[in-house]
Amino acid sequence: MPLSAERKAEYFSHFKDLLTNYSKCFVVEIDNVGSMQLQQTRISLRGTAEVLMGKNTMMRKCVREYVEENPDSPVAQLEDCCRGNVGFVFTNGDLGEIRKVLESNVRPAPAKVGTKAPIDVVVPKGPTGCDPGQTAFFQTLQISTKITRGQIEMTNDTHLISAGDKVTASQAALLQKLSIEPFTYGMVLKMVYDSGSLFDAKVLDITDDVLTQKFVAALNTISKLSLALNMPTEASVTHSVANAFKAILAVTVELENYTFDKADIYKAYLADPSAFAGSGGGGGGGGGGDAAAVVEEAEEEVEEAPPAVDMFGGDDGGDY
Repeated sequence: MPLSAERKAEYFSHFKDLLTNYSKCFVVEIDNVGSMQLQQTRISLRGTAEVLMGKNTMMRKCVREYVEENPDSPVAQLEDCCRGNVGFVFTNGDLGEIRKVLESNVRPAPAKVGTKAPIDVVVPKGPTGCDPGQTAFFQTLQISTKITRGQIEMTNDTHLISAGDKVTASQAALLQKLSIEPFTYGMVLKMVYDSGSLFDAKVLDITDDVLTQKFVAALNTISKLSLALNMPTEASVTHSVANAFKAILAVTVELENYTFDKADIYKAYLADPSAFAGSGGGGGGGGGGDAAAVVEEAEEEVEEAPPAVDMFGGDDGGDY
């Protein structure tokens, strides 16, 4: 039944108020979502977001009129989103929290004939509860079975439906016989509008942890390039200083008449390694073992240092 002129005017006014008062919204697809499920979603979002549904022609007209009244508004891009069975969820809160609420409100649903399967459906092996007289039905679907304790038992897991395929009458009947509801339906997030920017909802999968990992990986790449090109940068300066220390230390440990504070422990260890060995027994011997481990690590660094001693005029490129 078409809306009356008063109801249309009320709808237009409400839509324009939402566009004015909220800076963020989700464009959601509501295929196979029932009115009760939609109402429960509204209740769970109460106080944090508002759900608006309507005919696509009305929603597009509302957006056009709002843009005509507010020429500087960036909401014009929402007009192209009004295609298919869609609606809007307006909010000023955190998009991630609203997304969790929307995606958590899903309901299991049976497979209906002619609908496209959103996921693969695999029927597990085991007893079916069907009497032996229905064996021919399983044979039609090319499902191997056996009779166990007076009922049909499937001997293997069966890949019944592939994602994107239409459900046939036989497949729907089998799932109904087995009391399997393979699909879940709820609001599907399609696009996100945030302060004039419209982007795919998958962008919300990018968390702070993901950004940190990407930043660290890029920083490591810059450090490697800087070291390879002998071009000091903020990303590589710590490595350059460490490599310079290794080079100086490698020269110092070979000199008898020169040393510096940081090199003393290395030279002492090389002169008498037994002085840093642990006593081998009792509670008081642990300290020596820790000191030896530190010096062993330092010695490994010294052994790696010679390639970097071009600071004294060698031809090989250093790291500083």
